[in-house]
Amino acid sequence: MNIAHVQPNPYKTADITGIDKRPTSDPIEVRAPGMKDGGAGSGLAGDTIGDRESHGGDDQAVYAYAREDLDRWERELGRTLTSGSFGENLTTLGVDVNGALIGERWTIGKGLVLEVTSPRVPCSTFRGWMAIPGWLKTFTAASIPGAYLRVVTPGTVSAGDDIVVSDRPSHEVTVAALFRSLTIETD
Repeated sequence: MNIAHVQPNPYKTADITGIDKRPTSDPIEVRAPGMKDGGAGSGLAGDTIGDRESHGGDDQAVYAYAREDLDRWERELGRTLTSGSFGENLTTLGVDVNGALIGERWTIGKGLVLEVTSPRVPCSTFRGWMAIPGWLKTFTAASIPGAYLRVVTPGTVSAGDDIVVSDRPSHEVTVAALFRSLTIETD
């Protein structure tokens, strides 16, 4: 689990950003945060969403990214990417986040249930945070965006908790396919 290290946001009109997520070994309460503008923003207690018009809320309560995909980016970019480097709350291991089906449910730890809602579409804060010329185009072309999840059953999660795919819908719309249809394959 990764929690925001809040700082000023020089990349957007929002005053602060929580994109700088850092691993924590403490158990974290995960709950539905409510509406984007009026709710808690993040589904993780103690986390921060700076731009609540564009991020957070019930359908973006938790952002998951696969450690395997961070490792791929490490090799390609030639730099270390710690868990949380992409602003993800949940860095998974052994879970095909981009191959997850929209509506798929994950049971984590002792009863937390999350549901995959959509891919992450990169924003200007992410571009500025990475400080790589052409980053949004590079990230988009790779089509490994990670997934947003909603909280179905609140609970507590700790680093190392197992993630079990507990329900899969009968369609074939994956996170990666939806991302491509929203960005580079709009036809």
